[in-house]
Amino acid sequence: MSTHAYVVRVAEDPADREACFAVRKEVFVGEQGVPEDLEYDAYDAVAVHVLAVREDGVPLGTGRLLYGEAAAAKIDGDLTVGSLGRLAVAKEARGLGVGVALVRAIEDAARARGLAAVDLHAQTHALGFYERLGYEAYGPEYPEAGIPHRAMRRAL
Repeated sequence: MSTHAYVVRVAEDPADREACFAVRKEVFVGEQGVPEDLEYDAYDAVAVHVLAVREDGVPLGTGRLLYGEAAAAKIDGDLTVGSLGRLAVAKEARGLGVGVALVRAIEDAARARGLAAVDLHAQTHALGFYERLGYEAYGPEYPEAGIPHRAMRRAL
């Protein structure tokens, strides 16, 4: 398999945000069967979205950071913790380091906003991926959109 150069950036304009949503639709709705009405939510409007794109402009992956009141609503009211979510990498780009680059970009965005830690809800099959990046699981397994998850956190 040939590798392609790619860049990860904050999705600042509408075209980038649409590319983020397209990757999410491909991975979560298409591959995993998550209902579209669960995949997109009100938090999308206030989140920091990151996008990985190949040098020819093809979107490869995305993720988002919630912070402030949006994250606190999901994380027991703690305003010092951001929430990483909706991390998705297109099938063609898996194994190229795109997921790691997206997580690190989200952590950089969290640091830039003065956050002390990042929390996430990991699909259980992805626990090892996040553990390799310094995240620690806590609490019991639970279903989210019909998929087993665990909460994880990493101090920044």
